[in-house]
Amino acid sequence: MSIKFTNFSKRSTIIMKTFYHSAVKLTSGYLYEKQELNRKITVNAVYDRFSDTGRFEAFKFNYTEGGDKLKPHFFWDSDVAKWMEGAAYILSKNDDPALEEKVDAVVEDIKRNQGEDGYFNIYFTVIAPEKRFTDRDKHELYCAGHLMEAAVAYSEAKGKNDFLDCMERYADYIYKVFIEEKSAGFTTPGHEEIEFALIRMYRHTGKKKYLEMAKFFIDERGMRLEEYPGENKMKLSDWECSKYNQSHMPVRKQSEAVGHSVRAMYLYMAMAALAKETSDKELADACRRLWEDTVTKKMYVTGGIGSTHMGECFTHPYDLPNDTAYAETCAAIGLAFFAHNMLGLENNAMYADVIERALYNGVLSGYSQNGKGFFYENPLEINLSERFANPWGKKRLPITERVECFKCSCCPPNIVRVMSSLGNYVYGYEDGTLYVNQFISSELNEDGILCKMTTDYPRTGVISVRAEGVERVAVRIPAWCDSFKINAPYTIENGYAVVKADREITVELDMAVKTVWANTDVARDAGRVCVMRGPIVYCAEGVDNGNNLHRFSISADFGYTVSEGEFGLPEITVDAYKAESTDDILYSNKAPENKMTQLKLIPYNSFANRGESDMSVWIREK
Repeated sequence: MSIKFTNFSKRSTIIMKTFYHSAVKLTSGYLYEKQELNRKITVNAVYDRFSDTGRFEAFKFNYTEGGDKLKPHFFWDSDVAKWMEGAAYILSKNDDPALEEKVDAVVEDIKRNQGEDGYFNIYFTVIAPEKRFTDRDKHELYCAGHLMEAAVAYSEAKGKNDFLDCMERYADYIYKVFIEEKSAGFTTPGHEEIEFALIRMYRHTGKKKYLEMAKFFIDERGMRLEEYPGENKMKLSDWECSKYNQSHMPVRKQSEAVGHSVRAMYLYMAMAALAKETSDKELADACRRLWEDTVTKKMYVTGGIGSTHMGECFTHPYDLPNDTAYAETCAAIGLAFFAHNMLGLENNAMYADVIERALYNGVLSGYSQNGKGFFYENPLEINLSERFANPWGKKRLPITERVECFKCSCCPPNIVRVMSSLGNYVYGYEDGTLYVNQFISSELNEDGILCKMTTDYPRTGVISVRAEGVERVAVRIPAWCDSFKINAPYTIENGYAVVKADREITVELDMAVKTVWANTDVARDAGRVCVMRGPIVYCAEGVDNGNNLHRFSISADFGYTVSEGEFGLPEITVDAYKAESTDDILYSNKAPENKMTQLKLIPYNSFANRGESDMSVWIREK
């Protein structure tokens, strides 16, 4: 199925409303199980690791040089803030006094240590107070943004506004320094995030000042060359430094996804949110261009983005290496955020398709089966032998086993907040039509709209929906789905099957195993194919098939069997060939023999849960 881009010039109004997670209760199924794992295990595991590494202690402002406390890092505020936001989402649906007490303790530290002027930062207040708002790349506004998002989430979850009051004071101080006085050493943040946070502050409080601030930071980006302190000057031209954080030109003129991939996604989602709030067609058009460049030229089949470790950046179109793929977990999360906000501008199923691709593959691959380990990077190929070869000049390769905490531990709390707010992505509404964007057994109850969805997706493709308080139900038909059945008359609109809401609607999606080819401009995937079933990307691991996976090949029309897997999703066994040299010499005039065999495939999101092993998403085509 081909999904077409809608022309924004033909639209004059903002469209889809997406329902906030608090209105949606997940009830069963694969993602529900992941959400429960997050609630029962992950949120506390991340808390424990952050406690061990001094992150929570730093909020007490008790570090002294030469003392026994760990020195705060300039992005620790954001690590804790994302954890607090995720905890707030959990508390909005679950009574957990111990978890609530942990959040309240951090809030008390913030209240106690916030400056009289409203400023709050655990690094600059304690370590370098004379350098406040002087260094664009030291994440002050980024940290402020994450604290604001956490404060909004906690206010919504528990009705406690102390944290929100603190962040309103901080936002007011930022307004004074950056907009009224213009006394800061820079104009826009080096790491975007506060832009979207301010829009959330506006939506929650109704105070237009925060929307004005978000617009200021978005409008001013790229309007001038921002200075970099000499000690932090990157070994690139000023223009390249600006490209790294999307400051190389005004945002409304941008067409290419460039620079640090997470920063880019956080900017783009804020641009889309601002376009929605202000009906800004020019900004919406820029979002469409950036979206198209990202997903048609720079996205891995797993929904990962940002292909190089150098700056955690995008590179050029179709440069998607597999073994050195960076594909940061936070970047896949950011892509889902961007797509979600684009759905607020345009009710097109392609955005929900990308949310699905990212969530089930590039996000969950960063999350271990036991709920305690994480990947920062998510490669699509691992060859263990390379890690022990050529020690003097070997290329940089991602780690092969998940860990519980990183020095830069942005991904674990991001997993916490995404898994605890999955309800955000399920439903949407516009003009009498309820949109079913993601397939998760769930119940919706808001503004007189009731809906119950029952499914075991993506284990099966059967989805049942019963809705009240709406005229129509629009069920997304994924782009990967070639055929489907619906028990009612329907029309297809922008990738959705639209049905009258006068009955229980049952949709059956064809979940056949599919062969996938990359665009021929992706050099690293030439002559190779990958396997998908529904939205799930599969991979081969050495633990099942032996290492040296490059010796295997499969034909485009391979035979296969689907069976119950050990990771909560089906596993696939495909008919394959394994190349065997006909003699023992290094080079031969005799072609290798291709012997019939079988190749076991598991969901990509579950690789590296059984120890180190070779792994490959892309398999040679026979």
